[in-house]
Amino acid sequence: MIILRHCESEFNRLYTQTGRDPNLADPALSAAGQAQAQNLVSQLAGLPITRIVVSPFTRALQTAAPLARVLNLTPQITPVIRERGLYSCDEGSCPTTLQAAWPQLDFSALSQRWWSEQPEPDHHMQHRVQTFLASMRQSPDSGQTLVVSHWWFLLGLCGDSLENGEWRHYPL
Repeated sequence: MIILRHCESEFNRLYTQTGRDPNLADPALSAAGQAQAQNLVSQLAGLPITRIVVSPFTRALQTAAPLARVLNLTPQITPVIRERGLYSCDEGSCPTTLQAAWPQLDFSALSQRWWSEQPEPDHHMQHRVQTFLASMRQSPDSGQTLVVSHWWFLLGLCGDSLENGEWRHYPL
């Protein structure tokens, strides 16, 4: 599978400038993040991607959108790959808000409060990582799947820190 950390969000931009939580729930991509997402199309469109699984956070959805359009794929909302609950940005939007913003996507499997409690214990996040890996190992198209997720989740998955908009192949 291919793993991708979402592109730069407004939270990331402000946190990098100040070193403090800017108190932004479910932030959108920054202007730089939007440009990163567009640039990913040229990097990833030639790969044999047949499925995109994406966290329900706005920044992940916005990261996946340009590539999904080019590949004519509908991203699958996958809350188990959400960010670890630690900062204001890790509070999500309710399914009705997400559905209004993304009418072509299916948010029906989300509970009203689908994001993690804060702070989310490491063992809870690691359980989510293992649950996701088990499901991907059972999936016949895992090698052609793009996973759009977050720093903590991807760190738990692969053991490496990925920067905003960074991707790599992850062997199962």
